[in-house]
Amino acid sequence: MKMRMSTLLIGSILTVNLLSVATQVTATATVDVYKSPTCGCCDKWVDHMRDHGFTVKTHDVGNKEIRKKSGVSETVGSCHTALVNGYAIEGHVPASDVIRLLKEKPKAIGLAVPDMPHGSPGMEGSRSDPYNVLLLKERDQTRTDATIYNRYDPYAKKAEPLPKDVEAEKSSSVMRLK
Repeated sequence: MKMRMSTLLIGSILTVNLLSVATQVTATATVDVYKSPTCGCCDKWVDHMRDHGFTVKTHDVGNKEIRKKSGVSETVGSCHTALVNGYAIEGHVPASDVIRLLKEKPKAIGLAVPDMPHGSPGMEGSRSDPYNVLLLKERDQTRTDATIYNRYDPYAKKAEPLPKDVEAEKSSSVMRLK
């Protein structure tokens, strides 16, 4: 019993520490977003970032110039470009991936979600499509050369627990020969 309680205590402490790190990352990060003044999905993405603790400043001047200046290829382009702690964030990248990027600090230009996939932050609605968050390691890197940083697939089949009789059979130590 004592062992279980100490394991729970350690798990709780680790969880609090991880949440603290994520909070520190977002509390110190200001996100500068370059977007069109009339883009509603960009405004929703800004709200998403604020909801996750980021301070956000918007610049309603479009994003073509800042995208080019940041080294983000048009092939991974979207409707807004953000800058945070030296990284470019192109498009509807989830806040959790930005937090991970800021925590891991890889040598990279930034992250991109090309186009405007349904179901991504700011593009919520009745439809959700699979999409990838790309890690851009070099200036002007194209989609095909970028590394997949995270995958989002609302249709991916979740692993289901095995039925009890299959689980028992799987754990038995009987060797089967042909």
